[in-house]
Amino acid sequence: MLLPIDTLYAQTSGASVAPLQSTAERSGVDQVQATVNALLDALVDGGILTREKADALVAAAKAKAAATAGSMTPAPHVPVAGDAQAAGLGQAATPPEANRAAVEEFDKDGKKIVRIPYVSEATKRELREQVKREVLAQAKKERWGDSGAYPSWLNHVQLHGDLRLREEATLLANGNTAPGIGYTNSNQQTFMTRAADISTIPTNKGGFPVPNFNTEDDSNRMRLRARLGVGATVSEDVLAALRFSTGNTTDRTSTNQTMGQSFNKYTVVLEQAYLSFRPLGPVADFRGGRMPNPFFSTDLVWADDLGFEGVAVSGKQVFGGTSEAFATAGYFPLSEFKPGTSRSKAVVGLQAGAAMKWGNSGQLKVGLAVYDYQNVAGEKETSANRATLSDYAARYEYGAGFRQRGNTLFDVNEPFDSGTPVYGLASDFQVLNLTAVLDLPTLAGLPLTITADAVTNLAFNRDAIANRTGFTLTDGRESGYLAKIALGQHTVRRKGEWNASLAYRYLGSDATLDAFTNSDFGLGGTNNQGFIVGGNYAIFNNTVLSARWMSSNQIDSYAPGSDPVTKLSVDTLQFDLAVRF
Repeated sequence: MLLPIDTLYAQTSGASVAPLQSTAERSGVDQVQATVNALLDALVDGGILTREKADALVAAAKAKAAATAGSMTPAPHVPVAGDAQAAGLGQAATPPEANRAAVEEFDKDGKKIVRIPYVSEATKRELREQVKREVLAQAKKERWGDSGAYPSWLNHVQLHGDLRLREEATLLANGNTAPGIGYTNSNQQTFMTRAADISTIPTNKGGFPVPNFNTEDDSNRMRLRARLGVGATVSEDVLAALRFSTGNTTDRTSTNQTMGQSFNKYTVVLEQAYLSFRPLGPVADFRGGRMPNPFFSTDLVWADDLGFEGVAVSGKQVFGGTSEAFATAGYFPLSEFKPGTSRSKAVVGLQAGAAMKWGNSGQLKVGLAVYDYQNVAGEKETSANRATLSDYAARYEYGAGFRQRGNTLFDVNEPFDSGTPVYGLASDFQVLNLTAVLDLPTLAGLPLTITADAVTNLAFNRDAIANRTGFTLTDGRESGYLAKIALGQHTVRRKGEWNASLAYRYLGSDATLDAFTNSDFGLGGTNNQGFIVGGNYAIFNNTVLSARWMSSNQIDSYAPGSDPVTKLSVDTLQFDLAVRF
């Protein structure tokens, strides 16, 4: 057993020490004590240990030595040169049974005599190394002498973030329908549209629509996205997370900030704030607050930057290390009930799936989900309820700050109202979504990933839409799909890593709620189809250069049932430079 520093001081201070049997023995003990003191001085001079900490160590050792010296039982001197174990490494050797009752010895001043056996050179070297290791370990743990030392609770907090610069060009095809056109004949008194932001009806509905959206002129813009996340491990089973980002409180699907604000400062928003509980370990995760997407999905239904508000629970079970089953359920409020102002609206999500691995890199993952939107469809105002409920229409509004474009809308105002239209959704939404991702190994050693995603709105019913709106819908689509193939690393991080992909996307007008789907393809929303080609390359570690080209075409007209059908074809080119930390 090696000598701790307080034992060394217990044997060399606090009592009168009898003369050793040789000058060499006394010299050896003095050398050990001098070595310890010199080591502490070197640590202080090197900035590893402060003088106060060194003095505290010595004082603590002497205090313990004083406390233990009176209880030490003297033993007859039994020198065993070079045998550290027989000498007890500085402790009194055990005499034979007949001599256990040792006689205490005192000097002429009445002080107790403690005899110290011989300490070999090997023992002294081992002692020096042990003291050095223990002190250095404690110094590293407590960060002695480090002016930048931080409180221990920060060891449970992690920071992460990313910064992205983007150049984006929007190329609009010749022959696109001019803005301001896209409503059914006003004599039908239905005022239906799929792109309320492309043209608006003035106060007098008998007038001409006023355009407020560009469908014909090419444009480009520079954008920036900055995000900073904080994760705190509250306990082994509880995590608290926050993330701040650029963006605003009206655009739910993007955290980009468009440059060109005359050097004005940017808005920073709280993008995520949630608690994660894992009382059963990694098998189940309970979350509450504003959280990242808890479902296995693509951006066909949920935009990449979309945050979910509410509660969710996810669970998984692994079988044999090669396959697993998983399930997720969540409740997410969209608006709270306010008497006379708004109805309670929410989306309930349920998903179940499985994943199976084979070989070193092969895997198939499949998830089936249903997203049930509650109380989102509009309802036509009547002359009777208009007289008693002045804010009736607002209860069923699908607001401009909420929607993108593509869903079939109708004016929920009383038919002969001359005010600004209030748009509501023509269809209910109960979305069934099947997602599958297949990873295949290749001869080049790079993953080949095939993604398939299909969606259909089970609540889309033309008879129900006619009863709700007073208009028979002859076009519109309730389904969509995404097919994508990618070669290369799933996540590009290290210098030289890359991937490239090709995808085809088709999303009918009422296949899913347009508010939450991708905001880049076809200028955002539903009712579009086309190709996406992209690639990523890491020019440095955690520094990625990306390029993406999206070519989209409108599926159905802005105006349900209009003849001729309106046209909107958009090519979007994006170049990104992104860093992660």
